[in-house]
Amino acid sequence: MSFSNVLIAVVIFSAIILFHELGHFLLAKANKVGVIEFSLGMGPRIITFAKTDAGCRVKLFGTNKYFEEHPEYENHTCYSWKILPFGGSCMMLGEMESLQDSRAFGNKGVLARISVIAAGPIFNFILAFVLALCVIGVVGYDKAEITSVETGMPLAESGFQDGDIITGINGRNIVLNRELTSYLQFHPLSDAPVELTADRGGQEVKAMVTPRLVTNDDGKEVYRLGFAYGNGRTKTGVWDTIKYSAYEVKFWIWTTVESLGKIISGKVSAKEVAGPVGIIQAVGDVVDQSRRGGIEFIWLNVINFSILITANLGVMNLLPIPALDGGRLLFLIIEAIRRKPLPEKFENYVNLGGFVLLMGLMVVILANDILKLIP
Repeated sequence: MSFSNVLIAVVIFSAIILFHELGHFLLAKANKVGVIEFSLGMGPRIITFAKTDAGCRVKLFGTNKYFEEHPEYENHTCYSWKILPFGGSCMMLGEMESLQDSRAFGNKGVLARISVIAAGPIFNFILAFVLALCVIGVVGYDKAEITSVETGMPLAESGFQDGDIITGINGRNIVLNRELTSYLQFHPLSDAPVELTADRGGQEVKAMVTPRLVTNDDGKEVYRLGFAYGNGRTKTGVWDTIKYSAYEVKFWIWTTVESLGKIISGKVSAKEVAGPVGIIQAVGDVVDQSRRGGIEFIWLNVINFSILITANLGVMNLLPIPALDGGRLLFLIIEAIRRKPLPEKFENYVNLGGFVLLMGLMVVILANDILKLIP
C-alpha cells in the first residue's frame, strides 16, 4: 500500500468525519448551545485556534488545561486538529454533566437536543447526496437495461426482450442497475418464481419467471434466469441528475441496512466486516485499479467510494447503540414520550457500558483488518 493511497484515504476519512461533526456544531450553534471545542482527529492536539474577546489565539500542541483554566477562553469555542486522523468531536457545554448555565446542552428543550444529535448522521447523507451529484453529473446514472436474453431460457420464454428496462423484482422497486445486482446478491435465485417488471418504451411488461437449474462452465449447478443487464451509464439533465443522486444515496443506505441484517442473522461472516485499515486498503485498491483511466477517472471512483463510506457512517451512527448518536437519540425519544428524562446515573452507566463494548468491537475489527493483510 503506497503512501499516496494512505494519504488519499486519510483525506477522505477526515472530510467525512469533519462534515459529520459540522452537523452537530451548526445545530448546536443554531440552538444556542455552548460549544467548548470542535475538533478533527483524536488524541493530543497539534494546533488549536480560538477567537476570544481579546482577538485570535493559536496554540501549538495545546492542552485542555491551557484553554479551560485560562479565563480569556471562557465562553468561547476552541477549534483543534489532533494527531490521530480518525474520529472527531463537537464537545458541548453540559453534554455529560448537569450545569446551571442556560447554554448547557442538557438545559435545552428535548426537540432542540434531538436536532443537534440527529444532525451528524443527516449531514452524512447530505454529503453523500452532494458527492452523488458530482459523479452522476459527470458520467450519468446506470439503468438496469437488459442487454441480451438467452434463447430457450426462462426470461426469453416469459416474453422479455433486449432493451427492456427492469423496474421491479419481487415487489422491490428498481431504478439503478446496482439495485438489481444488490438484490440478487442478498436474495440468491432458487426454484421459487420471481416476479419481474420492466419498462418497454413506456409500456409495462410483467411476468412470473421461474429460474432454471443449469450447470456452469466450471461444473457448478446454479439457478439462472438467462439474461445479461447493464449498459454503462446514461447522462441526463439537471432534474434527473438530482433525482438519480437521491436514488444513489437511497441505494447505499439500503445496502448498508441489508448488510447489517445479514451480519446479525449470521448469513455473512463478521470476518467480512472492514474497519479503518480495511477501508484504507479498499481505497488503495480503487486508486490502483483506476490509474489507467487517468486522474479524472481516479477521482470519480474515489468520490463514488466516498458516497458508500459516508452513507455507511450515517446509518451506523443511527443504530440504537449507547455511545453512538442513535443511542442518544433513543434516550431523547424516550424522554420526549415520558416528558421527563431518564435518571442521569442510569443513562451515564449505559453510555459507559456501550462505549466500552464499542471500543472492544473496534479492537476486534482492527485486529481482523490486520490479519487480512498477513499472507
